[in-house]
Formats: sequence, structure tokens, C-alpha cells
Amino acid sequence: MLSETLTLIERLSKKELKKAKLLEWGSPVLSFGDLSISKLATLGINPSNREFVDINGNELVGVDRRFHTLHSLKLEKWSDISNKEIEKIINSYKEYFFKNPYDLWFKKLNNIFSGAGFSYYNKSSHACHLDLVPYATEIKWTELSNNQKQILFNSVGDTLGLVLKSLQELGEVKFKKEEKPEWNLPRKSGKDVKGFAYTGSVSMIGGVKLKKVIFILGYNHNIQSSFGVTKLVQNSIRDWVSKNLENYNGRQA
Repeated sequence: MLSETLTLIERLSKKELKKAKLLEWGSPVLSFGDLSISKLATLGINPSNREFVDINGNELVGVDRRFHTLHSLKLEKWSDISNKEIEKIINSYKEYFFKNPYDLWFKKLNNIFSGAGFSYYNKSSHACHLDLVPYATEIKWTELSNNQKQILFNSVGDTLGLVLKSLQELGEVKFKKEEKPEWNLPRKSGKDVKGFAYTGSVSMIGGVKLKKVIFILGYNHNIQSSFGVTKLVQNSIRDWVSKNLENYNGRQA
């Protein structure tokens, strides 16, 4: 992971990224958790700024710190970094869920797949989290302009291929889409937000050939923030994930 992390750090100096509201003083986040021992990974868009700052926008320090920054590494600029500092950054990835994880976001997601025997918080059945864009931004992803989002995808779109291009651009992925009425989210207007499940597999990511086929499960609701995602809906998604993972593991046995 050292070379991949160094590559992401070097990309912070790209001029076009300056337009994308990055937290430039925060380290890139290649993974949340130890990728080397994980058999299951969840996928998001980019790290929250709350991984680096508190609710008032102040940098997290001491025991509250989650990932390294220029300040914590005692660096003036990223070009001054050495392998010693990179190893510290990598260790922060591996130890993330065993120090001060952003539980407000991760615990709800952990519940979705814990029924299959995996957990972010267990080293013997460890799961990790990956993002399409490994950099935190000053503002929420939804507040970025389409141009800023495109800049980020164009600049670091191969990250998950280093360890993902946007799923829409992964020509090697073929998803089966299934409507799940029990996942529908009711709205006062009468136009419910429909629930959909996706299954697929991938053998190449961002132009990088993988050593084995990866099984992919997806759903269209944001568990952490979608209005109307009740416990009943969450548990139904959890049961669907567990069943599919059990079936997949059974085929691999």
C-alpha cells in the first residue's frame, strides 16, 4: 500500500484538484480498515470532512484524530513526506475501526452485513470500506458542483484500480437489477421512492486486471440519511445481503 498511498499524495499537487474544494492538508484515505485481511468491502463516494474536523470545523487532534494531516506529521507540504510518514498514514487506515471511528456513519452500514458474520470492528472477520474518491472535501459531496465532481473522478478515477472508476464507467461490470417493493420509502406526495437491489461481478477495475472475480451487491438507498429508511427496511436489506453472501460463499466452498 506504500506506493499507492504515495501516488495519491503526489496527486494532491495537481492544479485541477485545487478547484475541487479538497481538504488539502488532510491525508488521502485509501481504505477504512485493514484491506489486507478483509474478505468484504463496502463502497462509498469520498471520505467525510468529519474524518478530519469536528462539528465546528476544527482539526481533530490527540485521541480524537482519525487520519493524519500535515500538522500531525509535522510537515510543511506533502512533497516533504518520507516513507516513515507514509507508514504512519497506512497504519491509520488499518487501525481506523479500533481507535475513534465515525460510528454515526459506519455503525448503520455495519448492521447491513453483520448478519453474514462480518464486521468492521472484528479483526478475525474483518470488513473494510473503500471510496471512489480517496480525498475528503471541505463541503459535502452533494454540495460540490458537477464540474468539481468530474474533476475528482477524472483525477483519481483509477484509485480502486490501484485498489475505481465510477461504477457507471466500469464496462466490465454487469448488474442484475431487481425491484424490491418491501424497500419502498413512502412519501406524502404518494410517489414512493422505489427500492432496488443489484447483483453483479467484476474481474477488472479501472483498467486493472484483478486476481479473482469480485462479487458485488448493491442497493439504492442511503442508509445513513435517506428519509424514511426505517428499521424494517434496514433489516430487510440486511437479510438480503446475508442470504446472497451465504449463497456466494456456498458456491465458493
